[in-house]
Amino acid sequence: MSLNAPRAAVAPRRNSHPPAGPTVTRELLLAMPKTDLHCHLDGSLRVTSMLEMARDQGVTLPSDDPDGLAKALHSGQVCKSLGDYLQAFAITLSVLQTDESLERVAFELAEDCHRENIRYLEVRFAPSLHTDAGLRVTAVVESVLAGLRRAEKQYGIRSGVIVCALRHESPSETFRMAELAVAYKNKGVVGFDLAGGEAGNPAKNHAEAFALILNNNLNCTVHAGEAYGPESIQQAIHYCGAHRIGHGVRLVENGDLLNYVNDHRVPLEICISSNVQTNSVRDFKTHPLRFFFDYGVRCTINTDNRLITKTTVTEELWLAHQHCGFDMDDLKVLIVQGFKSAFLPFREKSELLRQVNAEIASITGTPPRGPGELMRPTVSMPPPSGA
Repeated sequence: MSLNAPRAAVAPRRNSHPPAGPTVTRELLLAMPKTDLHCHLDGSLRVTSMLEMARDQGVTLPSDDPDGLAKALHSGQVCKSLGDYLQAFAITLSVLQTDESLERVAFELAEDCHRENIRYLEVRFAPSLHTDAGLRVTAVVESVLAGLRRAEKQYGIRSGVIVCALRHESPSETFRMAELAVAYKNKGVVGFDLAGGEAGNPAKNHAEAFALILNNNLNCTVHAGEAYGPESIQQAIHYCGAHRIGHGVRLVENGDLLNYVNDHRVPLEICISSNVQTNSVRDFKTHPLRFFFDYGVRCTINTDNRLITKTTVTEELWLAHQHCGFDMDDLKVLIVQGFKSAFLPFREKSELLRQVNAEIASITGTPPRGPGELMRPTVSMPPPSGA
């Protein structure tokens, strides 16, 4: 049996179970408590706010009307590649170079999340991308934290910051960002991430920065297996010590690594719409979320970039229902797995989970399934080569 089994070699057959709970609707999903653990600040602005900030700052945007700007940002459009998708960030970053704009956008993002019943939000961004006008990276982090704190005070939404480094930058710059994340541990920063194009920019080059993160007992996640193969995921886990994997859709290409991720309960930060938009996945129906879930991998549902991808967590859960066959029982498990995977202290997470489970039971009539009640997949493996 090959250790690098293709997707078809390990695809499970779902055990049938009677649907439980009410009919799945967008309205019901909107009412459910949720998380968003993979959400980029510079991809999740309001178009109207971008136009206002551009006017105030004297910044020229590709269009001065909402529809034209959304089109320029590829909002909701399928791009040719991840590279094409990332070009939109040059536009959003042009208005995110002041402490006022960063605080405003962080507050508005948390406000938007509150309106769809996100109870816990993790916002990620690369501080180095917000220094073109002279801001220090410390001021960037503090401005975002100020906006999030204001939203928590006004709406009660809990949040944390994930500091991003960029794969294409030097390991010394990544180490600098790791030092920044460590400095703000317990002050609102809950994790560290490595983002950007995977091809030609291996995660192992940045292992020293992740050693600093791990030695300071800080959480970390890595964008991996999005536009590059499973070896990217392997480096994220074994060189960087990633506690979660951003996207990870290419994990289906290596059965041995898939089992390692599953056995060690490494959560995947799934972003369905974004994966289709960047051509990391062909279409919604072939997204590997269903396979991962049935196999037992811990999956979380996230937005990635609310503006550029034109989505919400509610919409992503709806897509899982519409295109991946998730019923209400499954969706409740997905939601709970988001809370279980949060970069929160154990006791805080346990209390939040208790509240969330009770609320889900109140809304749907039954609590989420426990680990012992999850489906056990039947796996079909091909005969060894030459058999």
